[in-house]
Amino acid sequence: MTLTSLRQQLLAGDTTPAAILEKLAADITTRDHGQTGAYLSYDLQSALAEAATADLSLPLGGIPIAIKDNINVLGQPCTCGSKFLENFISPYDATVIRKLRAAGAIPFGRMNMDEFAMGSATENSALQITRNPRDPARIPGGSSGGSAAAVADLTAIAALGSDTGGSIRQPASHCGVVGLKPSYGRVSRYGLVAFASSLDQIGPLTQTVEDAALLLQAISGNDPLDSTCLDAPVPDFLSGLHDGVKGLKLGIPKEYFGEGIHPGVRKNVEAAIQHLAAQGAEIVEISLPHTEHAVATYYVIAPAEASSNLSRFDGIRYGHRAAQPSDILDLYKKSREEGFGPEVKRRIILGTYVLSSGYYDAYYSRAQKVRTLIRRDFETAFQQVDAILSPVAPTPARKIGSISGDPLQEYLSDIFTLAANLAGIPGISIPCGHTDYDGGSQLPVGLQILAPHLGEAKLLQIAKVAEGFDGGE
Repeated sequence: MTLTSLRQQLLAGDTTPAAILEKLAADITTRDHGQTGAYLSYDLQSALAEAATADLSLPLGGIPIAIKDNINVLGQPCTCGSKFLENFISPYDATVIRKLRAAGAIPFGRMNMDEFAMGSATENSALQITRNPRDPARIPGGSSGGSAAAVADLTAIAALGSDTGGSIRQPASHCGVVGLKPSYGRVSRYGLVAFASSLDQIGPLTQTVEDAALLLQAISGNDPLDSTCLDAPVPDFLSGLHDGVKGLKLGIPKEYFGEGIHPGVRKNVEAAIQHLAAQGAEIVEISLPHTEHAVATYYVIAPAEASSNLSRFDGIRYGHRAAQPSDILDLYKKSREEGFGPEVKRRIILGTYVLSSGYYDAYYSRAQKVRTLIRRDFETAFQQVDAILSPVAPTPARKIGSISGDPLQEYLSDIFTLAANLAGIPGISIPCGHTDYDGGSQLPVGLQILAPHLGEAKLLQIAKVAEGFDGGE
């Protein structure tokens, strides 16, 4: 079920793109519908039409890729997990979709997510619940929970997600798959429905590190349709994948190993670090002193940008429109009241507040200054080390509904991931073992690896070695 193995089977004539699609559709029917709930929809007939003309000589020729439901695919729904866009059909392809098709891949399936990517559990989806395939009583993580759950459940070979504060890496950790957030500017955001424009990035969720490198290769590169997409060379992410870690310096930030980490998470992550040391890496303790301010900084900047970006959903141009409003202002109010869920409303209100007259300097302006300090922490650290290692999340996947009505607890679950978005650096989650948690079965734990900006090649090289480790508990 990996990209690499399926490509070999396709080239050998052992299977066909149509056979792969039909097998996936059968598995979705038997395992996803009414159980995992990762798929919001899929169009088998359109995918089979693409499969009929697939060029198997291309890097991803004939292979279906699942797509998070905030990335536009021509003629397919793009709901963002929201009632506001429940009946919206995309009129164009996102740049990453055009690049996938250019590499021969077939976009297949719309994956569930927290509404407008606001959440860390996929509990905030207005459309359905997604469950963790490792334990159906638990969350898959979020906001790319559908993408991670489908890859873990083997109802998707690989998937695209988006990461604004950990939304690829955290569900990858909870579901036991590989999740990569590229550097800001490495991958075009054109066609991604914006949450926080200075933080969002599209990236792969896969079974293996090699598959992540293949998918990242396909979607990377400059795009004139996105002014924040960098005109930087795209290296061959596969060429150095097996170079090992001998001689590399890997940093352990003391701020990421304090109180609040579940003992099983700590044990597995520390064992994975020792595995990398045994393979020749030098482990160095470092400090990221402004880490304590990262959560507060993120939850000023991200809602501020969200309140601006989501102002386009007004009931006028597209999406939900309230019936029989008394005037134009009533139309705006009712459409947004009926269309948005509670977490989206909470963040719009918070963002509008920190941008409002009298509070802009006290909150938003100050948060941007602290963001600069956080970025400088990483720049200083990367003068000493080649990469940074940490947990992805403080705990394994919690039970569905266990912290309902406590948004602060949810926000704190991203404490180890969101600083990478503030700094614009790449990060990856690699499965590194399992542990008991909250009376549950053995649940996956993820190791996070962070690298300097545009350092995805080195990141994947280290991740490949970490991938060989199977747990300290």
